[in-house]
Amino acid sequence: MMRDTFVATTTALLDEDPRTALVLADISAEAFLPVQRRHPDRVLNVGIREQLMTGVAGGLALTGLRPYLHSYAPFAVDRAYEQLKLDLGHQDAGAVVVSIGGSYDASEEGYTHQSPGDVALLDTLDGWTVHVPGHHDEVPAMLRAAARHDDRVYVRLGVQENDRPHLDGGRLRVLRRGGPLIVAVGPMLGPVLEATAGLDVTVAYTNTPRPLDADGLRVLTEGEVVMVEPYLAGTSAAAVSSALAGLPHRVLHLGVGRGEVRRYGSWRDHARAHGLDAAGLRASIVDFLGQDT
Repeated sequence: MMRDTFVATTTALLDEDPRTALVLADISAEAFLPVQRRHPDRVLNVGIREQLMTGVAGGLALTGLRPYLHSYAPFAVDRAYEQLKLDLGHQDAGAVVVSIGGSYDASEEGYTHQSPGDVALLDTLDGWTVHVPGHHDEVPAMLRAAARHDDRVYVRLGVQENDRPHLDGGRLRVLRRGGPLIVAVGPMLGPVLEATAGLDVTVAYTNTPRPLDADGLRVLTEGEVVMVEPYLAGTSAAAVSSALAGLPHRVLHLGVGRGEVRRYGSWRDHARAHGLDAAGLRASIVDFLGQDT
């Protein structure tokens, strides 16, 4: 659903805004064929060359266009990291990178198509806004907002979705008030709400983990914090530590483990293996907070 929403929204942007461009590396190319026929000068498919895709996007940005580029996360971020660093960052050029297949969404394709470390990699670079939508209806606003400026933006689409959208505007959105703070990023909200049923906790949501809402985190933190993210566990450790500097606190970071799950299975199987299903999250949270029903 998120991928379909991305195609529809980006197609509309290409029709509406002559500044919008799209660079592909074969992934989703067929879905964009109709708009490519209408705008062949602004919809480019470079083939299976993700580094070239990023370099072309940097060049287009320097001409004044607003390029969107798209592929699986391990190809758009891991493989093209040097181009993100140099062709975009070093040149201070902007682009909107839209990925699919992050973490274990494409588990059936094997480890080549998995990227639990994509956000951690972008954290080594300056000036990136990171969106992690938890529902397909959150995606259009992110893509349209990105069209109105020239900064570097990463939109991490996924197959796992919450039961309804929440538009956070970049701030932590409180959905349940109680004791210690649980922060759910993107599609982790549904499992977190299920996992914390009956617990005395505050649950807050964000689909924009970068920049992290440091002010909101400081206001909501009263001692313990649990960060639940759909990518590598501990990715937000530095951001949380900086936000809470000077405040007494304990933090538990839950996310995808560093060990490779070598069995294929579905994304649900991988979530369970990494303790990111409701049962696994509850066990970790209860153990950390020392409370249960």
